[in-house]
Amino acid sequence: MSKQTNKTLARFFILDTIVGQKNRNFDLQTVFIKEDWGGDGRGRMNLSGRCTAISKEYIPRQYQFFDTNSLPEEDEWRITGMPKEVVSGRRRLLTWHNYCGASTAKVVLPPEFEAPSGIFTADLEIFVLKGTIRVGEWRLGKHGYSFIPAGVKVGPWKVLDNEEVEALWMANASFEYKNAQADHPDAVLSNFIPALDTRLLPWGKTDTAQFLQANKKWLRKDGNGGGVWLLAILPHYNGRYPMIQCYNEESYCLAGYCNIGDYHFAKDHFGYCPSFATAPWHRTDDGCLFFIRVDRDLSQVGTVLSYDIS
Repeated sequence: MSKQTNKTLARFFILDTIVGQKNRNFDLQTVFIKEDWGGDGRGRMNLSGRCTAISKEYIPRQYQFFDTNSLPEEDEWRITGMPKEVVSGRRRLLTWHNYCGASTAKVVLPPEFEAPSGIFTADLEIFVLKGTIRVGEWRLGKHGYSFIPAGVKVGPWKVLDNEEVEALWMANASFEYKNAQADHPDAVLSNFIPALDTRLLPWGKTDTAQFLQANKKWLRKDGNGGGVWLLAILPHYNGRYPMIQCYNEESYCLAGYCNIGDYHFAKDHFGYCPSFATAPWHRTDDGCLFFIRVDRDLSQVGTVLSYDIS
């Protein structure tokens, strides 16, 4: 897809809803993209139309899988707006949107990382892969999850136990970290998830017929029924057929593996599947655990379609 085509799509998809108030000294970057499967953007995940680490331009209807550990790492990565004395970390950028700035990255914060309290100007999700970080009075350990809406005051931050923290870092727009003594007037506190220990959550059933041999833990459900969850695919799973996925999805393998077509989707591998892509046959002998983000309700008829191409 050409850059000119991307610009044309951006004019259609991006709806800027930044609203000013006289009593603020900065605005929240609440940018909503109309989902390219026809949604209205209520989910605020902004997964549509993303570039990836292996494709610098958005490729519609084509899934992309890759090993995150094989990507070059950006040294001296800093969170824009944090004080200069806060030590830098490292980052591998996995997906991003060229116009609204939404992104998903794998970041590493060193043992010396400490930062003052403040707010982010866009929604942020954090999922810890290893290590422990204290955020205010809460702790996020391995497989801990937090959803921080734009404008909610959080912190101070401190990496614990003299061990670096590795985490998925997911923002729904370009953002900065601002010094603040209180929540922003427009912060949606009802959506705030300070610290979720996913190990304590019960497993439930999946919502699609294609994954009967799997269990699911909801971490967050967004406004249109999509959201974030853990998916445990049981050993000896065989999907038998490819699937048309009528939504956007990001997935990260936490343990085990799932063969998707000829691709061996194993620990630390990542997938971006744009709307209406046909994902190949899924199967695993040993089982696997995935972190999943999806921008549509998969329980609706027609969102996940088995597709026999033989």
